[in-house]
Order: sequence, then structure tokens, then C-alpha cells
Amino acid sequence: MTATLPISPDLVTLPRRPAEAGLPNVVGMGRAALRAALVEAGTPEAQATMRVAQVWQWLYHRGARDFMAMTNLARPYRELLAGRFRIARPEIVTRQVSADGTRKYLLRIDGGAEIETVYIPEADRGTLCVSSQVGCTLTCSFCHTGTQRLVRNLTAAEIVGQVMVARDDLEDWGRKPDEKRLVSNLVLMGMGEPLYNFEAVRDAMKICMDGEGIALSRRRITLSTSGVVPEIARVGAEIGCLLAISFHATTDAVRDVLVPINRKWPIGELLAACRAYPRLSNAERITFEYVMLKGVNDSDADARRLVRLIAGIPAKINLIPFNPWPGAPYERSDPERIEAFGAIVNRAGYASPVRTPRGEDIMAACGQLKSASERARRARPAAAAVAV
Repeated sequence: MTATLPISPDLVTLPRRPAEAGLPNVVGMGRAALRAALVEAGTPEAQATMRVAQVWQWLYHRGARDFMAMTNLARPYRELLAGRFRIARPEIVTRQVSADGTRKYLLRIDGGAEIETVYIPEADRGTLCVSSQVGCTLTCSFCHTGTQRLVRNLTAAEIVGQVMVARDDLEDWGRKPDEKRLVSNLVLMGMGEPLYNFEAVRDAMKICMDGEGIALSRRRITLSTSGVVPEIARVGAEIGCLLAISFHATTDAVRDVLVPINRKWPIGELLAACRAYPRLSNAERITFEYVMLKGVNDSDADARRLVRLIAGIPAKINLIPFNPWPGAPYERSDPERIEAFGAIVNRAGYASPVRTPRGEDIMAACGQLKSASERARRARPAAAAVAV
């Protein structure tokens, strides 16, 4: 692990890297696409499959950032690759380290837009929270990211690139199968709605799950959706990872306000899609995420309604104390209220762990992500108004 990082919420601003403008990025290409690109660049057909395997391992097992580092390739071939392609990750703009060890990266992607990625270290795992869009369209009223406009979807390269950036920073490349990996789990719970960018998310996760690539088990990847019902079955069929539902309410009237996508696909339709999820089993339960909002969704009646709604679905309930942000219209439920709510859920036979907020001092906790550039953009008009 990098020894020079300050264990504090202070910002670390890193210098910009030059980019090979205009060259195709090999990061994010699937095996077939990479093979076609190498052949088009002059790789003989008879060698193409071997070359794909070599480049793939250098990219995703060893974390190579330069074709010239690929020393089992002949130098003329490395020079050919360097002249035709680039190996590009998102660029770290700032890096913050929380008092609890959580790391938040502000990353700049092609075109200058910025996203946030969060690494959460724990005793038995290291979880990376990955973004799928720049901004978000869902406008969930308790979520800071939801107050940021959608700029665009991320590419597969920009999604898998977040994993590569974190592994660079943590010096997590080239570990043997029996060695502890620092990035051991992925959650698609960062900025954006993953199922509004399904193809890029799927392609990135295939690279992450590839046994000769980043090599994460599909059961160590969790995709969280606010309820894009038509795409839920595709997650099980085409990705195969674990599923989490950003649920947060037990009536359509309340969920319409908290998670406005509910107006399009209400609770009944969402739960029907959950019951039909292709990989649903007691071994692969659906996680229902439930942010605890004081006086809004935290009553005993809500808890009882919740267990009735999900009856028959192999599931666990993650209770998430609300993480405040400037201007937030909600308050966190009292600890005693969260405990009472969880006890009702637990007595009904569902695990109901309370998620410990991580990285609150650097605005890295659940629901707090919003790129610094967007915060600054919004602050400028307000500052100008005060000056006038």
C-alpha cells in the first residue's frame, strides 16, 4: 500500500498525465474486439489469439500502463502497439483519505467530465464502489448524486478503469491466488443508475470476472438498481452478479417521492421482477437497501409492511443510516429507532445488518457522492449573487 498517503481527510491533488490523443484505448475492449483491433493493426491472424492472451494478462493481471513494459513481446511488436493504441485509465484529480481509511478518488475521464470512486477497506475484504454514469437522472430526494445533472454514460473502459486506478494506488497488481487482494469486491453503487448503461456495465464486468483478467468472482460483484424493471432479468442472464435493490419505502406514495422512478415501475412490478430474477436462491439472495430517514420511512408499521412485501424472496435487508449532505431535506433516524426497525425485520427471518457509515468526513458515504467540479459549478452562481 502506498506509504506516502496522508491518513486524513485532506485533499491530495495529483498532476495531470499526458494522453495519446486520438489512439484507440485497449482498456475496456472485450477479447473479440481486441483480437480484431490487433489484426487490423498488422498482427498475423495465426498469432492473434496468442497476442490477445499476452496483452490481456499484462493489462488486467499485471496492471501494465505502457506497451514497452510487455517484455515477453518482441520490441518491434511493442513499438507497433505503442504507435497504434493507448493504455488509458481515468486520471486521478484528487485523492482523499478518511480517518477510517476510506479513500475517495475524483477522476477525470475523456472529455474532461469527472466522476467519484470510493475504496472501503475492511478486515475481511476491500470493497470498491464504482460509478456507471457522470451524474444521474433519477433525482432520488435523499441522494446527493441525484442533485447532479446527467452528463453522459461511462464507457466500459471508464468503468473497468476505475478498478485499475484503485489497484494502481493500492499497489494491488500481480498478487498470487493465495495472497490477499486489497480490491476483493466491487459494488456498482457509485454515481449513476447502472441499468441505464447496461451494455457498458456488462462488458466491464465481464473483464472484471475474466479468470485471466482482473479475476473477481461474480459473487463478489453486486449491482444496485433503483428499479429499472425491464433490465433486471438481464443482470442475472448476461452478467450473473449479485443484485441489490435501492428500495427505501414500503408504499408507492412514499417511494414516489424518495425514488421517483417508482412512478414508472411501482413496488408491485419491481418485486415481481425480483421474484423472477434468474439467479435467485438462498445462496444468492437479493439485498434490499433501505436508507433510514427520521419520521419518513422508519416506523414499526413500515418494518412490518416491508417483511410482508418481500415474503418469499430470498433476501437480506441492509439498513443504511442516512448520510447527510449540505441542503439535505432529511435527518438520520435515531439509533434506537433503527434498532427497533431491524428487530422486527430480523424476527421475520431476514438478516438486517446496519451499515456502518464510512468516509463521512470526506463525503464518501452512501448517497454523498457528487463530483467536486459539479459542486464548484453550482457554488459559483450563489457566490456571485452574494457578491452583488
